[in-house]
Amino acid sequence: MSGHHGSSTGAAGEKLFIGVDAEKIVVSPYPIKMRSGRAKRDRQGSVVEVVPVAASGRSREDRVRFSSQLSLALLVLVAVLTALGIPWWAGVAGAVALVASVTAGQARAARTGVLALPRGDDSFVLHAAEERAVYGRALAVARRVRLTWPALRHMVDADQADRDLTAALRDLAGIMARRQQIRRLRDELGAASRHNLPADSPAVQALAEQRLRVEGLWRSTAEAANRILASINTAALAGEDLLREQRIGRTARDAELAISRLTAAAAAPADSGPELAERTAAVIAAYRELAADR
Repeated sequence: MSGHHGSSTGAAGEKLFIGVDAEKIVVSPYPIKMRSGRAKRDRQGSVVEVVPVAASGRSREDRVRFSSQLSLALLVLVAVLTALGIPWWAGVAGAVALVASVTAGQARAARTGVLALPRGDDSFVLHAAEERAVYGRALAVARRVRLTWPALRHMVDADQADRDLTAALRDLAGIMARRQQIRRLRDELGAASRHNLPADSPAVQALAEQRLRVEGLWRSTAEAANRILASINTAALAGEDLLREQRIGRTARDAELAISRLTAAAAAPADSGPELAERTAAVIAAYRELAADR
């Protein structure tokens, strides 16, 4: 069973599917399938995030017991329907299909959710912990960016911003996939450099040259990744700062109105107090005069 939640920003361009399970991150322009278990799908603009649902924890014995109870209840229902004139074979077929569907669904829910590997060269799979951590942080910041768009809808073209953010996440996935390949190559070349051969050996010199090339690729991909990460983070901070500024502005305006109302309300008692005292004194004086005349 899958969950689906719409976003306030509609799909503005090509979709990007991003799946995260316990062992990898999958980024693909195609829908991500499950190798086992179930997943929850959350769509935000052009990005669809796929996250496995926790296993139900129901044992095989529990599932068999439930299926048996369901089968018995359906047999009673089929008998009732047959007595009412409905063909028995139709009821049996429906009962068998329902039991099979429920049994398969429970078995799928009991398994740990694992994403299937995508097909195609335009999909990326991140297995290395370092690259997964970096991409996971980028996803978290991208969610912060999207949260600012509804309040800034009069200032931000949400469709264009969605396309730019989706493209940034797609490009970052490609860079991270390259970096994990470069990481493996760096480790292999580093292990091969531990030898007892003389420095002027042609093989050693060739190895040193390749290590320099790999280090150049390592630095260039780091710079490209940092540029994308910095741009996403800047967008998040700019949007959040503007929202805070708007909230502070509203608070100041509300306070100004409240103070104006309090000032106006406080002015009336200052004039009415003395008037009340004068009227009271006049009433008392008149009463005394009447009492004296008696």
